[in-house]
Amino acid sequence: MTNVRIGVMHDRDWAPEGLPEFARRAEALGADDVWVVEDLGWNGGVSAAAVALGATERVRVGIGIAPAPLRSPALLAMELATLARVFPGRLVAGIGHGVPEWMAQVGAAADSPLALLEETITSVRALLRGERVELDGREVRLDDVGLVHPPAEVPPVVAGVVRPRSLELSGRAADGTVIAEGHGPSDLANARALITKGGGTPDHTLTVFAFTCVGDDPAEVARALHPHTEGHAAWLGRPQEEVFTVSGPAAQAAERIHELAEAGADTVVLRFAGEQPLRQLEAVLAGL
Repeated sequence: MTNVRIGVMHDRDWAPEGLPEFARRAEALGADDVWVVEDLGWNGGVSAAAVALGATERVRVGIGIAPAPLRSPALLAMELATLARVFPGRLVAGIGHGVPEWMAQVGAAADSPLALLEETITSVRALLRGERVELDGREVRLDDVGLVHPPAEVPPVVAGVVRPRSLELSGRAADGTVIAEGHGPSDLANARALITKGGGTPDHTLTVFAFTCVGDDPAEVARALHPHTEGHAAWLGRPQEEVFTVSGPAAQAAERIHELAEAGADTVVLRFAGEQPLRQLEAVLAGL
């Protein structure tokens, strides 16, 4: 198989006190990554990443994703630098637009979401590199700001985006792109073309989230996935049967991961539905 990292998401609906044991067991099973979620009202991404990093020794931990409107770039860079210094080489920082309705709920809607995201990513990356930042942007203003303790090993900053102009932005501003659940191999080809159009180089990484249910009973698998694929079908504007999943018996699920890897995914992050997610992870890793 094409070399691809296998990650697992700690779903936002799972109680946060279960994260340490989940991360430890995922690491013991051989997962490469554990990804945590920051959605309004659920968990804090930086605190969840700290919990997962502290509970493990090897896995990389990804934040998927911090909404730029909720985060001061200076404060976010400070938080990320702390984690990156304590756990060098084990952090990936995802930043995105945030769900517009949620941003409006907390009075954080940006006048220009594109400008805010680009200025946030650009300034956070510069701060993490140890630079002093002067920026009088459309949405972000920093007056000679720098980190006292920048990380020796700078973590990658990736953009969690979907729309064409945002994918182009990711190509020119970020180290990589997080592709949301439901996108299949053809979507990855389209995303890569837009990222390249924006200035992305071949080492710009693609991290793909995927709804996953591993099992031998097709009806049970379909039942577990249905609420997830139904909601995403509406969001993506496509029929529910066209929402890509990593599902079915372990060998079939492994083949779906292979399809994503062949299409350019560097990391596939499995978001499990149904019973016993860690047993499902064990099965798909054995299938690989």
